[in-house]
Amino acid sequence: MLNLLPVTLRFLLGSLLWLDSPQPPAVQSAPSPISLHLRHQHAITNDSRVIFSDMAPSFAADSYDVGTLKIQTHRPQSAKAFHSARLRSIRHDQSERVLWDPTDILGPNVEDRETLLALAKMTSNAYTTSTTSDWYVLDGWNKSTPFGWEPDADGFRGHVFVSDDNSTVVLSIKGTSAGWITGGGGPTVRKDKLNDNLLFSCCCARVGPTWSTVCNCHQGSYKCDQTCLEKSLIEESLFYSVGVNLYNNLTYMYPDANIWLIGHSLGGSLASLIGVTFGAPVVAFEAPSEKLAATRLHLPSPPSTHHVTHVFHTADPIPMGTCNGVTSSCAIAGFAMETRCHLGKVIRYDTVTQLNWTVDVRTHSIVQIVERLLQDDWIEEGQEGRTVPEAKPDVDCVDCYNWEFGDFKG
Repeated sequence: MLNLLPVTLRFLLGSLLWLDSPQPPAVQSAPSPISLHLRHQHAITNDSRVIFSDMAPSFAADSYDVGTLKIQTHRPQSAKAFHSARLRSIRHDQSERVLWDPTDILGPNVEDRETLLALAKMTSNAYTTSTTSDWYVLDGWNKSTPFGWEPDADGFRGHVFVSDDNSTVVLSIKGTSAGWITGGGGPTVRKDKLNDNLLFSCCCARVGPTWSTVCNCHQGSYKCDQTCLEKSLIEESLFYSVGVNLYNNLTYMYPDANIWLIGHSLGGSLASLIGVTFGAPVVAFEAPSEKLAATRLHLPSPPSTHHVTHVFHTADPIPMGTCNGVTSSCAIAGFAMETRCHLGKVIRYDTVTQLNWTVDVRTHSIVQIVERLLQDDWIEEGQEGRTVPEAKPDVDCVDCYNWEFGDFKG
């Protein structure tokens, strides 16, 4: 149906379509844990090719148990219908119906602290290699150098874990390699920063008059050309399309497997966007808010995104959407992290109130999650019997409320 509404109203309605219905996801009693093995490493080369490296046999010999839970996801009935609807929205600003299949699958038990801790360690290892001191050894994995992985390549990379019977595959995606957060920087900083500023800023990372924006869509004051913005995001944001291709490669390698996605920071947001595309379970740690990016990427909206779970704490300003403004730590480092609305559900640890943590961008590191946040059960009044806070959807959340979006260039 041709959309004849003004651009600003279309943009607002498009964002609201990503609000989930209030009903909770279908949850059954917890099945038995599954054993996962580190099977592959993945990376993107400088010419945007996805490469795989099989791990040495000594890595695959050891396993790690992860708790599971039956959850419901919504998957498009066909990839062709999904991409046709997205393309029609991009080219003609028209909607096209996508039929979704509700499917009960085995997902990670996000109500269990030990499961979140295991997934956080697996996520953390995407930042490093198995020969470095900050590699988390899971169940005695050996530290031998894998063959064929390119740690100096610029961009997207991570690991692939597989269950004993090949029925479950877990894809981890690295987040931003930035020395001001993680303490080390890294070879992937350039493309990481480009993706961060395209996906999580209101308008091309326009923070102040001294900033060089990543696209030319700012039209003065708080006005942004919506058509220009969406075109720039689709053309220049490499990582979402890379992630889609990687997921398709995994379905070819493991055609009968149930695929999960995990990631930290930018990697968590990318995992969420890919998980919504394919209806795959997601656990994202400390991820910037990606609901606005989903709208701008014209991703068809499923009936529910409750299969996506975000885990973060209130002392981290990045997922909280408070690391913004010219004087913020993010802006000083060249990052415009301005969004605040998440897809799916949020497990929010109130570390500021409960543990007296100070709001500081340095708490954004995945190491803080592994070594401080998830080492002990979470104790909170009114939440007796739980080991982690309850997962809830974001409500009453609005992104970039002070910006005006329209066809200013036209």
